[in-house]
Amino acid sequence: MISPDRILQTGLAFWGSKTLLTAVEIELFTDLAKHPGDLASVQGRMGLHPRGARDFLDALVALGFLQREDGIYRNTPEADLFLDKAKPSYIGGILEMANHRLFRFWGDLTTAVRTGESQNESKGGHDPFKALYADPAKLREFLRAMSGVSRGANVTIAQKFPWANYKSCADIGTAQGDLVTQITLANAHLTGIGFDLPEVGPVFEEYIAANGLAERVSFTGGSFFTDELPKADVLLFGHILHDWDLETKLMLLRKAYAALPEGGAVIVYDSIIDDERKQNAFGLLMSLNMLIETPGGFDYTGADCIGWMQQTGFKDCRVEHLVGPDSMVIGIK
Repeated sequence: MISPDRILQTGLAFWGSKTLLTAVEIELFTDLAKHPGDLASVQGRMGLHPRGARDFLDALVALGFLQREDGIYRNTPEADLFLDKAKPSYIGGILEMANHRLFRFWGDLTTAVRTGESQNESKGGHDPFKALYADPAKLREFLRAMSGVSRGANVTIAQKFPWANYKSCADIGTAQGDLVTQITLANAHLTGIGFDLPEVGPVFEEYIAANGLAERVSFTGGSFFTDELPKADVLLFGHILHDWDLETKLMLLRKAYAALPEGGAVIVYDSIIDDERKQNAFGLLMSLNMLIETPGGFDYTGADCIGWMQQTGFKDCRVEHLVGPDSMVIGIK
């Protein structure tokens, strides 16, 4: 029987989305990780008004992010692992940024699909990253967000790629540095480099030091538009290529080829769209997010990326699934 359920669930999905984002914003999951409690105690600690508190908490129960047993609210295992700020597995940074920035920018998607123009701070032709990088608070939020959205893929790359065949890696557009962190934590023989704009350096070095990697991982400041890429056995672009137009994508791959030794590898990962463009809804929505966020960025299929790699000289190119919507494309020089 044909039903309107999926239409209504999708059309009103922002209800559940904003409920989760608000819970992250007020650090509800972090609080409940330490202090599961009844309605009155949670309401009091979180500063919730009596009119909305019960519905808010029970909505999170119905959405699968909280449990309620004998009147006591606590996190589900999933929420406890990934949404408690006190745990290193916290991925809420991307949700914090979604709440503070993306939620309102996506309100202008109609304008974006009609004009092809970004709808964020870059609206009007401004550099999409300039405003973020000029504000230390926004920069830290953005860099944490990149770690949050990338953590699962980063850990998988650290375990799945044949790192025993290589001695060094460089993470291009490293942000906070989680990708090179996970790789070097899992592979004690490797040295690593994080490459990003100089403003990122202090945040990167703080993160590397906190993970005990300062002796093996270093930061190189620069712009991949004007500077050569650092030399290493493996160069990585994690959630980077989709930020840019085709000309820039090809430029980055050409620079990677020039920086690598013979036999070196490039790893590109994003929410790679399936070749038929029918299955990976997250990847397609991420491409719309690039429409909102950047002047020319877009996501792409594995076949697209292999074609670009081959065009810039790479061989033995292949696509491997990582986790969730993310896959990596590997090319060998």
